[in-house]
Amino acid sequence: EVQLVESGGGSVQAGESLTLACVASGFAFDGYSLGWFRQAPGRERDTRSSASIRGGHTYYADSIKGRFTISADNARNTVYLQINRLKPEDTAVYFCAASTPSDYDEGYVPSQDYEYDYWGQGTQVAVSP
Repeated sequence: EVQLVESGGGSVQAGESLTLACVASGFAFDGYSLGWFRQAPGRERDTRSSASIRGGHTYYADSIKGRFTISADNARNTVYLQINRLKPEDTAVYFCAASTPSDYDEGYVPSQDYEYDYWGQGTQVAVSP
């Protein structure tokens, strides 16, 4: 059974940093794409602020470039999302997702939520001014 379990969320002040972690089980990382998506209170899941990784390639939505860093530790089956200089508008539930291996072009990294097959339960991040 595929499982994704996020951790690392919390309540922080604006300007601080957080590192979210997602531990995967039930499959081997190799070949999968991993992504982070967020859903702000009262809003739909926002794919315009996603980050994802596949092999050695990463994708960042324009809105998060420069502050978010996604990385993966294949030995630990864990994907991380480091968020620096947090802003109140970063307040959201952050979800980890996995996309089964597909015949993508070299360098392509899935960035849309419909491209992902498995989802975690999310971890809450709350940023106060």
